[in-house]
Amino acid sequence: MNTISLAIIEDDVLIQESLEDFFSAQTNIECLQIASSVEQYLKDFDALIKVPNIILLDINLLGMSGIDGIPLLLNELPKTNIIMLTTFEDNDSIYKALCAGACSYLSKKTSLKKILEAIEIVNNGGSYMSPSIARKIVNRFTPKHNQSNLLTPRQKEIVTGIVDGKSYKMIANDLFVSIDTVRTHIKNIYKALEIHSKAELIRKSFDNKL
Repeated sequence: MNTISLAIIEDDVLIQESLEDFFSAQTNIECLQIASSVEQYLKDFDALIKVPNIILLDINLLGMSGIDGIPLLLNELPKTNIIMLTTFEDNDSIYKALCAGACSYLSKKTSLKKILEAIEIVNNGGSYMSPSIARKIVNRFTPKHNQSNLLTPRQKEIVTGIVDGKSYKMIANDLFVSIDTVRTHIKNIYKALEIHSKAELIRKSFDNKL
């Protein structure tokens, strides 16, 4: 069995100790270095005899963020795989980390056993995502249905009036309804489209998302 050399960049001492204790007990893992920041890791890098196959990297670190540190790490270690291990599960962080060069993305809710499994998969040329992360990635690239199907013909008429710059009173006069009826339709339109302002509604219209 080939030994996997591992480095950990994590500033939470309790998590550092938990990861170190667990991986030091694995016969196929060699824990080379633990650092609290990307800057510290790069500073101590020259003293290493071996380079890591894999780096477990947090995002919210002392100094620069893990995402900003990915290009610097890969510049020194182009053949090393970077696995994000973080509490951040928002789409923006996931997208930026993967675009910067991380090959996998794990939530800190992931069990130690699953983190070990991820490391082994990545070391064999694969990639690994926590289930919740994988779902977000799939959702990001899933074709979105035309949201106009969520609106009634009357609601579409009201949207057209808003995009044309008409006031609620003008729309009410055009459609022979009360202003309160228009306001009720607007409320239901926002709810159906999951938006909160007229600006968002107009932007969706201009982006052909209605």
